[in-house]
Amino acid sequence: MWMVRAEVGGRYFEEFKTLSIVAIGWADVGDMSMLKTRDDFTQAINRVYKDMKKAQVAMSSSQTYRFVREIQNGDRVITYDPSERVYLVGTIVSEYEYVPDLIQDDPNIRRVRWEGEVSRDVLSVSARNSLGAISTLFLIPPDVAKEIESLVTTPGKTNAADEQKNEEEQQQVDLLLKDVQAKGFEFIKDKVNRLDWDELQELVAGLLRAMGYKTRISPSGSDRGKDIVASPDGLGFENPRIVAEVKHRSAAMGSQEIRSFLGGRHKDDKGLYVSTGGFTKDARYEAERASIPLTLMDIDDLVKSLLEHYEKMDADAQRLVPLRKIYWPG
Repeated sequence: MWMVRAEVGGRYFEEFKTLSIVAIGWADVGDMSMLKTRDDFTQAINRVYKDMKKAQVAMSSSQTYRFVREIQNGDRVITYDPSERVYLVGTIVSEYEYVPDLIQDDPNIRRVRWEGEVSRDVLSVSARNSLGAISTLFLIPPDVAKEIESLVTTPGKTNAADEQKNEEEQQQVDLLLKDVQAKGFEFIKDKVNRLDWDELQELVAGLLRAMGYKTRISPSGSDRGKDIVASPDGLGFENPRIVAEVKHRSAAMGSQEIRSFLGGRHKDDKGLYVSTGGFTKDARYEAERASIPLTLMDIDDLVKSLLEHYEKMDADAQRLVPLRKIYWPG
C-alpha cells in the first residue's frame, strides 16, 4: 500500500477524488515514461533543477522513480485530506501517464478506483505516527496497511473505543515523545560540537547572562585560566564572582587541568569548568575536594542548561545554536 499526498495541505484532494487519480509534481521534467533507471531520473532532475541541493535531488529522483516504475497495477493506495482528517483508500488501475491538462502542477498521474474512506481519528497512535511522514510518496508499513484495510471493510470500527485502549495510546504517545526528545537532544549536542572555540565561549557567556549575570570575556591567548568572568555588576566586585574556563576538544580533561585552573583562583571565587570532551574520574575527584565551589560541565550538562535558559538568552547567543519550539499533545 502506497501513500500519495495531494500536495501540501491536501490542496488537490478533491481533484484526486473526483478525477479518480493520484498525481505528483516535478512538472518541469516533462513526460517521464522514457526514464528507466534510478540514474535516468537523477540525471533528469539535475538537468531541470540545476540549483537543487544534492539531498533534494536524491529525494526527488527516488520519489519520481517509485511513482513511475515501482507502483504497479493492482497496488493499494491512499491519499489524505487534512481538513477533514480522512484517508481515501483505493486501487491503482493504470500504468504511469503524463497528462498535463488535469492538474497543471501535478501532471504525472496514476488512475485509481477509490473504494472507501478511513477517519484518522479511528487509527491507532502507531498508525497515525507512520502516516505522519511528510514525503509526497512512500510505502506504508504492512501492519499499518492491514489496519487501514480492516477499517475500510468494517465501517464504524474504532481502535480506541475503551479506556484501556486510550491508556495504551497515551503510553505510545509518551514513548514517542521520549524518542523525539532523545533525538533532539543529540542533534543539539551535534550543533554545539560544531561550534569553534570562540563561539563556544560566547555561548557559555550567553548562558551566564541568561542566568542573570553580566559577563566579561578574556581576549584570546591572555585569559590566565579565566575565559569568562561573570558577576552581578559585570566587574567582578560583587559576589558571586564566577570564573569560567572553556575547553572545546574531544579529549577528557584530567586532574592536572583542574588543579591548574584552581591554582589561580581567589578564596571567594566560584569556578565553572566547561569541557565538551568531558572529565576523567580523577578530574571529578579533584573538583570535589577543591577549596572553592567548582562545577564541572560536560556537553550533556551544557545542553541541559542551554535548554533550561534558552528563552532568556539574548539574540547573539541564540544565533549560535538556533532552536525552534515544538508543541506536543499533553
